Amino acid sequence: MGGRGRGRARSATGAEAHVRIAYVSTRSDTIGGSNVHIRDLALALRARGHDVLVIGGGAGPWAEEIRENGLTYRSVRWMQREIHPIRDAAAIIDVRKALRAFGPDLVSLHTAKAGVVGRVAALGLRAQVVYTPHGWTFTTGIPSASAARYAALERLVAPLATRIVNVCAFERQIAVERRVGRPQQHAVVPNGMPDVGTDRRAAPERQPPRLVMVARFEEPKDHALLLTALRALQALPWELQFVGSGPLEGAVRLACHEHGLDERVAFLGARNDVADILADAQAFVLCTRWEGFPRSILEAMRAGLPVVASAVGGVHEAVIEGATGRIVPAGDVAALRAALGELLGDPTRRAAMGRAGRARYEAEFTFEQMLDRTLGVYRAVVPGTW
Repeated sequence: MGGRGRGRARSATGAEAHVRIAYVSTRSDTIGGSNVHIRDLALALRARGHDVLVIGGGAGPWAEEIRENGLTYRSVRWMQREIHPIRDAAAIIDVRKALRAFGPDLVSLHTAKAGVVGRVAALGLRAQVVYTPHGWTFTTGIPSASAARYAALERLVAPLATRIVNVCAFERQIAVERRVGRPQQHAVVPNGMPDVGTDRRAAPERQPPRLVMVARFEEPKDHALLLTALRALQALPWELQFVGSGPLEGAVRLACHEHGLDERVAFLGARNDVADILADAQAFVLCTRWEGFPRSILEAMRAGLPVVASAVGGVHEAVIEGATGRIVPAGDVAALRAALGELLGDPTRRAAMGRAGRARYEAEFTFEQMLDRTLGVYRAVVPGTW
């Protein structure tokens, strides 16, 4: 169990030593926000001299990227996002084998499935366990019956983690309200992003404005809502770029065609040059039905872009309404249309919001700040030379 770990990493001579840490993620077929989060932390900890192992479900672009960065990766064949009792049991066995072979002082679990599988797999291994959900599966917007089942499961396994790290205060609040773990188990460490050079800063005032939405084509994202809002704004000059891939891309492409927006909208697919794409944009949009604390918004603020986003999860903890962007109710096409129209027609306001967003990123959401806060959690459970 997480509470029965070594307590302090030591060398063979008894002196404090660097720490062995295993990161566990559910998926490797996509390079999403939680996987980027793991990659950045793993690289930073390796640079400090720690031994790092990354465990993920299956094979894919994220696994390749982890290996290309010189990190050790172990693939778990049966780890998958969907619930499947037999495969989940097999995943627990495989994760446990990987952990026992590595002998970690700390196991850091990311996303819901890895959180459950990893906590069970780590039972009795004398490693401290830290769990980061990256958006609770019972958050606002998820159907109530499903949310109730997920909350019950999270309550069951919560005692198996030493600490639970929420990426925003909203996440901690709903977890405590649902009685998932003890309040003192929960920490809040907001996401943070490595900075980029000045050559990757946007010029929001440039005309005609280009909008960018970076998001996978799958639930909970709402690309179709954005297209519906923009259909009524065709008298204004604008273009839109979608960055990402996923199972719902075909449906969104069809909606784009039906709205007569084929000449205005570009589907760029999954990209590894998002910072460059944002640098050429004039505003960032994220339409979503539910969310935790989106890293894509922080990327946009880092580039100096104004943000238009749905009022879900911890979005309001990043975007300051009226100052760094606009926050609109999820699913409200009229409010979204009004916010977009305002920014598309006012380059001066776009520029002012972009500057404010960049300043907020520098003050609150740099990678160094996130790393320091994360290490504070790690030190509390595994004292050592962090």
